[in-house]
Amino acid sequence: MSFRFFRRVRIAPGISLNLSKRGASVSMGPRGAKFTVGSSGARSTMGLPGTGLYYTKRHKGGSKPRQEPTRRGTNRRQAPPPPLPAPRDRLDLGFFQRLTTPAGERAFVDGCRALAEQNDSEALAHFRRGTSIADAAWLGGFIALRGKDPKLAAHLLANAANKASGLGTHFDKYGITPRLELAITPEVTAIVEPDLRGALLGLAEAHQQLGDLNLAIRDMENLLKLDEEDLAVRLSLAELIMEAHGDDRKRLDQVVRLASGLTNADTLETAILLHKGEALHKLGFLEEARDTLTKAYARKKDRPAELLRSIAYERACIYEELGQKARARAEFARIYAEAPDHEDVAQRLGIR
Repeated sequence: MSFRFFRRVRIAPGISLNLSKRGASVSMGPRGAKFTVGSSGARSTMGLPGTGLYYTKRHKGGSKPRQEPTRRGTNRRQAPPPPLPAPRDRLDLGFFQRLTTPAGERAFVDGCRALAEQNDSEALAHFRRGTSIADAAWLGGFIALRGKDPKLAAHLLANAANKASGLGTHFDKYGITPRLELAITPEVTAIVEPDLRGALLGLAEAHQQLGDLNLAIRDMENLLKLDEEDLAVRLSLAELIMEAHGDDRKRLDQVVRLASGLTNADTLETAILLHKGEALHKLGFLEEARDTLTKAYARKKDRPAELLRSIAYERACIYEELGQKARARAEFARIYAEAPDHEDVAQRLGIR
């Protein structure tokens, strides 16, 4: 299963249109409690904002409300589904149930309850005691990442990765759907799930925060072995290589290969093409680098402005090296007009 990327378009207060690779759906309801209808059916979702925990209940009958006949032969819509119980109520094992529940599982439930109450430190303490449960280690690792403790995060997420076959088991048992967002690049965010991919992606982020880029690259390469077409992994790996090994020709060749077959269909592909252009530039293939960046810059709709500026800046630097001074200056001037503090455009234009 690849990472799920989505866009949410607000239609009206309390109503939004969700777009993803799986199709479109409409969500209705206040923040933290949603009723969603889409191609996969109807479901209710309830959670607490900021916690990353959501409870999801699917309703029978598909995506269309069932029609029921009245006594007069007319039709009426099925009544809306009953509200889901609050997280605090669903995560109460009860006295006698606690006596028969294994210690690791109790720690997992207590950690989820603390997280639902927005108490990260207490939740993390519980999850650290429950690392015999893969889901506890996984969620604890991401809480540690959020708390800027990458060393602990790396320990917990490595534990979760080693128990990958059990990931998701206890979330499913207690009806919990974790939705955690993790930045892949400044422009792209992934929704990570409790599986091996999510664990390795979090582990790579922890290693990156610790400054061990080689370990982070290893994590991403292991991820790529699971799915060579995963664009989020290809992008993250390309970015890490450019940061850690920007002068290693074999590594630069790896970045070029990561962009194989891309058509600039979406933001992920655009960002990967940027890194391909940078790699070709460093390898000395100036015209090929220029053409790659021009391809990446050709589609501007729905692309982040900062990403487009980075592409334009790299291309302008190549124009200079190709002797196209006027063209390079025009490109730098356009970037300066939009964002005068971008890279060193002010110095290149002789303003500072």
